[in-house]
Amino acid sequence: MKIAILTPTFNYYSGIDRVAQDRAERLSKKGHKVTVFAFEAKIKPKGYKTIRIYISQFLERFYRLFPFLYFNKNIIKKLKEFDQIISFNEPMDSIAVQAKKRYKIEYIAWFSGFYARGENLLEKIYMTIFRYFYLKDLKQADKIVCVSNTIKNKLINSDIDIKKTKVEYDLNNIDKSRFNRNVKKMNLSKINEIIRNYNLQNKRVFLYVGRLATSKRVDLLIKMFKMEKNEHPEYKLIIVGKPTFKRYFKKLLSMADEDVIFTGEVYDKDLPAYYAVSDVFVTASQDEGFNLPAVEAQACGKPVVAFDVGSNRELIKKGTLVREGDINGFTSAMNSYANSVR
Repeated sequence: MKIAILTPTFNYYSGIDRVAQDRAERLSKKGHKVTVFAFEAKIKPKGYKTIRIYISQFLERFYRLFPFLYFNKNIIKKLKEFDQIISFNEPMDSIAVQAKKRYKIEYIAWFSGFYARGENLLEKIYMTIFRYFYLKDLKQADKIVCVSNTIKNKLINSDIDIKKTKVEYDLNNIDKSRFNRNVKKMNLSKINEIIRNYNLQNKRVFLYVGRLATSKRVDLLIKMFKMEKNEHPEYKLIIVGKPTFKRYFKKLLSMADEDVIFTGEVYDKDLPAYYAVSDVFVTASQDEGFNLPAVEAQACGKPVVAFDVGSNRELIKKGTLVREGDINGFTSAMNSYANSVR
C-alpha cells in the first residue's frame, strides 16, 4: 500500500512529529511505501521518503489559522497516487480533506488532544479560530486515531459530533535500544561532556524536555524550581527544547538565573545522555495528549513529577502525579526524589 503522511513539521524536538516518525517507520517495516510531506523536515528517513513543501514560516502559521485558504495544486496531484493519507494537524488536515473529496482516498486523522485556549486575548482568538477548523476537518476523517486512551475517551465523550465507531487509539513506541536503564553506559562520552559544559558535578539535576510553549508552562516550572533553589544550592534545572514563541522565550530568560540552563534544540542522538545526567524529570504542562519525554525518562529509570492532567495518569507509572495547581505538592515531590539519590 502507498501511504502519505502529512505533517506541518517533521523535527526531533516536537512530540507529535516523533509520533509521525514512529508511524512512518512502523508502516515501512511492514512493507508499505511511505512518503512524508512536511513544510520543515529534519528527521532523517529510515525506509521511507520525505518531501519538503517549501513555504515561509509566516505563511505556515497563517495557513494553520486559516487552513481552508491553503491550496497546493502540486501536492494534491501527488496525493492522487496514494491509497491512504495519514494527517497530523492543520493545514495538512485540510489538504487531506481536499484529496479525499477529489480522489476518494482514505483519510486517517491523528488526534493528539484539544489545544490550549491561550494565555492572552490574541492567543485565545487565534486558538479559537484554529480549533474550529481543526475539528471541522477532523469530522471528515474516515478514521481518527488518538495518541492515548485518555484522549480517545475525552473525544468520544465530548460534545463534538463524531461517530464513536471510527475513533481508536494507538500508543506511540519509544526506541528501547536508546532509552533504557543502561543509558549511562551507552553514552558515557557525551554525558561527561554535558557535565563539564554545564558544571553539573555533585549537583541534583532536574530535566525538562519539550517545546517551550505557553501550554507547557515552563515559566511555572522555573518559578517552582527557584522557590526551592535557595535552600538547595546544589539544584540545577536543564531545559531542553526549541522556543515556539519569541516573546514567551524572552519571558523565560528574564525569569532564569545561572542555575537554569537552556540548551535549545539538541541532536536527537544526544537526547539519551540528557536523561542520563538528570535525577528527576519534571513537567508542569497544563495538558498532555501523549507525554513522550516523560515515557522516555521513565524507560531510562528516572522518576517523573507532573500535574495530574491529560494522559499523565495513563502514562506515568514511576514518579508522582500532583493535583493540578498544587505548587507545594509539586516542589515537595521534587525535593523528595532529589534527596533520594544522595
